[in-house]
Amino acid sequence: MKLLELHTRALESAAAVVDTVQPEQLVLATPCAGWPLRRLLEHAVGQHRGFAAAALGAGADRAHWRDVPVHGDPAGAFRRSAERLTAAFATAGAAAEPAPLHLPEIGDGGPFPLDRAIGFHLLDTLVHAWDVAAALGSPARLVAAVEAQPPLVGALLAVAGAVPAGAGARGPGTAFAAVRAVPAGTGPFDRALALLGRDPSWSAADRLGPGSAR
Repeated sequence: MKLLELHTRALESAAAVVDTVQPEQLVLATPCAGWPLRRLLEHAVGQHRGFAAAALGAGADRAHWRDVPVHGDPAGAFRRSAERLTAAFATAGAAAEPAPLHLPEIGDGGPFPLDRAIGFHLLDTLVHAWDVAAALGSPARLVAAVEAQPPLVGALLAVAGAVPAGAGARGPGTAFAAVRAVPAGTGPFDRALALLGRDPSWSAADRLGPGSAR
């Protein structure tokens, strides 16, 4: 299965979670330390726009990467920006030789090959979908839906396993916390979360504890 198709499936899985968010829930705590649900969703929509701009050759302009207000319609803002991103990736992928993407918020900013950029955003999409589901108290449904699609959860785990984990690559000021140990037999989605420093058992009651950077 092509990576772009898997990315589209990831976006749809995430959108199904965001569809359930009610405006009054935007104040809920999330696994991203210090980020209430509203800020997390505004970040996600901003990332959609940033990656879309990058796919069309304008990623180096940081103005495209700003968080985007979701106001009282988080589901609509998420889906509209996701549709633009899907179209931008498809346009980029249709080229005989897709141009590399500038992603100023990742590592040295690139440029990165298109497939690698799509993989980055697939991971971002599914992990932030889990963040939203965890904030709402119902991550198990998302995890089960993704794990029911072996190519999709396999892609998530592969990208998570490739994220640098050495000194200086994790912790405060970086995108992810230190890798967490998990018991033998842990499912692939939870293993991916642990590789990124997230606690698969996080709940809102733990919101005063350590969390991932974003």
